[in-house]
Parts: sequence; structure tokens; C-alpha cells
Amino acid sequence: MLGFHEAMGFAIVSGWALLLLWGAVLFVTRRDAGRLYWGLLTVLQVVLAVQLVAGVVLLFAGGRRPLLHYLYGAVFPAIVLGVAHWLTRGLTKPPYHALFTIASFFIFGLTLRALQTGLGMP
Repeated sequence: MLGFHEAMGFAIVSGWALLLLWGAVLFVTRRDAGRLYWGLLTVLQVVLAVQLVAGVVLLFAGGRRPLLHYLYGAVFPAIVLGVAHWLTRGLTKPPYHALFTIASFFIFGLTLRALQTGLGMP
């Protein structure tokens, strides 16, 4: 399970980086996000939830990481996603993806830091 959790950590960080870059390109080119962008966002949210479940299993199996690992990996990204969903709920015109691109910037940094603390890096 530890290997799965670690591999998923790398995939999650890479996925949020991709979403961030994709959203930035869309913003610069003044294009609206299509199905693939929204699909990637959905997949990343689901994978983040699966990662949370794997982390809880490891925690109950006796694995212990610094408190910041849990905050960076689950709590703070959930708050950022919740705020992004809440803010976009009332929008009436595009680009809706701009707020999720901004959120992906923060989630990329948070999950990268979670990966670093989970690997024992300072």
C-alpha cells in the first residue's frame, strides 16, 4: 500500500501541474476549457479522494508522518477545491476555468509539499 500511495503522490503532483499549465495556456490564448480540461479536473479530484483513503489505511496500519503531511495532502487541497467550486457556482459567463487554474496552482504546491514531507524531505 505504501508503494501505491507514493506512486499516486507523484501522479497527483504531475496531474495538478498539467492542469495548471493547461489552464494558463487557455487563459493566455483566450480560449474556454473543453471536455478534456474538465475531465482531467474530475479525475484529479477523484484520485485525490482515493489517495486520502490510501493514506487513512496507512495511518491505521501504523504509518506516521508529520502533521503537515496530512494538512498539505488532504485538508488544504479540499478547502481550496471547495472554495473554487463555491466561487464558480455563481458565475454567469466564461472563463469558468480561470478559478480552477488558480486553485490548481495552490493545489500543485500543496500536494508537492505533501509528497516532500511524506518522503521525509525537509
